[in-house]
Amino acid sequence: MRGGPKLARMACRITELILDCADPQRMGDFWCEVLGYVELGWDGDDLEIGPPGACFGGPQPTLILSRGTDPKPAKLPLHLDVNPTDRDQDAELERLLAAGARPADVGQTGEESWHVLADPEGNVFCLLRRRVDPVSG
Repeated sequence: MRGGPKLARMACRITELILDCADPQRMGDFWCEVLGYVELGWDGDDLEIGPPGACFGGPQPTLILSRGTDPKPAKLPLHLDVNPTDRDQDAELERLLAAGARPADVGQTGEESWHVLADPEGNVFCLLRRRVDPVSG
């Protein structure tokens, strides 16, 4: 922030993240596995997933997988970072690869402390090193 840190009054917060995809069910299955989320429901062709017991406006944003057929840009202007909660980074990397993630090259040097991965439809996300506590309701 310019001029140093300031106490900010929160006016908005992220409640949902929307990801256009060709196959909402496949993507929902993948991201539920990655994040420990569950299916919350369908609205037409859109699948909403989130933490078990989540509802709109909960402490963590939900993810809406919206069926779309428009071509995707080569690199999305936004990506997700995830951190392990109950294991180290190497064990979490193995779990994510087994769930369907694959390594992605976005020009990294190989010296980074994170892993760049892609979900089943090629959307890039990063697995960071630091272990964090799971968020509770």
